[in-house]
Amino acid sequence: MLAPMPTPKAEETRNRILDAALRLFRERGFDDTTMRDVAAEAGVATGAAYYYYRSKEDLVLAFYLRTEEESAETFAKIIASTKDLRKRIAGIIDAKFEQFSAHRKLLAALLKTGVDPRNPLSPFSKETKEVRDDHIAWFWRALDGSDLKVPRDIAPHLPHLLWLYEMGLIYYWIIDDSPKQRRTHRLTGATLDLVVQLLRAASLPFMGPLRKRALKVLRAVEED
Repeated sequence: MLAPMPTPKAEETRNRILDAALRLFRERGFDDTTMRDVAAEAGVATGAAYYYYRSKEDLVLAFYLRTEEESAETFAKIIASTKDLRKRIAGIIDAKFEQFSAHRKLLAALLKTGVDPRNPLSPFSKETKEVRDDHIAWFWRALDGSDLKVPRDIAPHLPHLLWLYEMGLIYYWIIDDSPKQRRTHRLTGATLDLVVQLLRAASLPFMGPLRKRALKVLRAVEED
């Protein structure tokens, strides 16, 4: 039996609780905020907060899902605006930085969870698979119809590799204390140039043996 659709009032309450939690996470930090604090900030009973979200971790998972849903229109416009693969990838990554800019304190608090795939808040966990797969799909779309023809043998692996590349940049951006995270933006520009150059070179005939070796390594890792 399908679960009933939430009423507009229930959806408004759910969003109000999430908005309140994000405000408190920014102001007090994730660890120093309780569900009781969130309920008070949202103007609801503590039991009501627990009705919509079982824990602070559930609130963070809802935040991940919301950011991905809110990004969809922006990503689609970026991809539709150009066939230049570098511009498409740069646009997606820059849009993510912009979207996360108000939440760096929360993301910094969660940084320690990122390396442990058993933690439900890790980008590599089974709990975040839906958001992860949705985001990887945007790299599929960025590659599709771009100005760069990717060899067929490596094409299925590239979206996931580009997501891993983006995750590395986001982790660096979180800890980057330079003004407006300028070091991260310089790093993004320089490494993205290198990524695109390597992808162009990958199509050259003499790169075939090297691609085979790289694919062998990738498949071994994926099997584990």
